[in-house]
Amino acid sequence: MAARQDVRAAREQKLEALHERLTSAVGSLVSSADWTRALEFASRFRQRSFNNVLLIWAQHLDAYEKGRVPEPTPSYVAGFKQWQSLGRQVSKGQPGYMIFAPVRGRFATTTPQDAGSWRRLGRFEKPKPGETVRSRVVGAKPAYVWDLSQTTGDPVPERPTPRLLGGHAPAGLWEGLASLVEAEGFALVRVPDATTIGGANGMTDYTARTVTVRQDMDPAAQVKTLAHELAHVRMHGPDNRDASVHHRGIGEVEAESVALMIGAAHGMDTSSYTIPYVAGWAGTAKDKDPVQVVQATGEGVRKTASAILDALDTVQQVGTGDPQGLARDIERPVPSERAPGATPDLGRRTDPRELAVRSL
Repeated sequence: MAARQDVRAAREQKLEALHERLTSAVGSLVSSADWTRALEFASRFRQRSFNNVLLIWAQHLDAYEKGRVPEPTPSYVAGFKQWQSLGRQVSKGQPGYMIFAPVRGRFATTTPQDAGSWRRLGRFEKPKPGETVRSRVVGAKPAYVWDLSQTTGDPVPERPTPRLLGGHAPAGLWEGLASLVEAEGFALVRVPDATTIGGANGMTDYTARTVTVRQDMDPAAQVKTLAHELAHVRMHGPDNRDASVHHRGIGEVEAESVALMIGAAHGMDTSSYTIPYVAGWAGTAKDKDPVQVVQATGEGVRKTASAILDALDTVQQVGTGDPQGLARDIERPVPSERAPGATPDLGRRTDPRELAVRSL
C-alpha cells in the first residue's frame, strides 16, 4: 500500500510540474509573433493536444538552449518504444519531454440512456451479462516523448516540405475548402470587391447561410479568407452549443488562427496576415485569467483546424509530427477540470441579431 501511495505521490508531483511549465509556456504568448509561431508549430503536430504541443515546444527550446539538440524546434517526436519500432534508439543522456497522457477508465451499465447508471469497472473486472461497456478519459498521467535529433539508428523518411511563392494558393485547397463550406449547407458567393460586404475580405451570414469572399485579392489571400469563414461556420454558428463568440475579438482570433494553421500546414507564408495581440483579446474575457482563455481557445482552434485538414485531400500538407511508418492512435486531449466537452463561459454568447460575421 505504501509503495502504491509513493507512486501516486510521484505522479502527482510530475503532473504539478507539467502544469507549472504549461502555464509558463502559455503565459509567454503575449505578442502576435509568438501566437503565430505557436500556431504554425501546432499545425505540424496537430494530432496532439494544444497543451502537449506547447509543452513539447517549450521543453525542446530549453534543450536547444542547453546545447542538447541542434535545432530550436522539433522535427518528429515519438515515445521510447515507438522509436525502437522504427529501428532507432534514444541517445544516452537525452531526457524525454514530459507531456500529459490520458488515463482511460471502463464503465458499464444495463441502461446506457441513464447517465447516472454507469459504474466504473475495476482493472480486471468483467461486465455482467447484458451490460454495455464504454471507456472514457478519467484523468492524466505523465508520459515522455523524444525528438528525432535525440535518437540514433535507421534513417527516417522525410516528408517534402511545401513552399509557395508569395500570393500563390496551394493546389486544390480552394476547391477542398469550398466543398466543406457547401457540405455545411452554406452557399459560396464571390463578389468583385469589398463594397458589397461592408469593406470586409469575407463574410459569413448564418441567416442566409452564405459565405462570401471578395475576388480582388491574390489567390493566397482568397483561400486564407475562405478558411477563415469556414472556421466561423464550424465554430460560431448560433446553433453550435460550443460556440464561444463571447466577444467579437476572440471569435475573430479563433477564425483567423484556424486559417493560419490550415495555411501553415500547406506551406503558405502567413507572415503578412495579422493575428490580434493575444494579451489584448485574452484580457477582454470578464473574470477569466488570460492563460485560461489562451488554453481554451488554442485547443478549440487545433481541433477545428485538424478536422478540416483531415477532410481535405490536398497533397501539399506537411506531416503531423509523427515519424513516417509509425502507427499510432490520434491522441485524445486530456480534459481540464471542466466537464468533458464543456465550453468555458468567457462572456456573453452570440446575440441572435448578430447572425452575420464580416471578416477583415
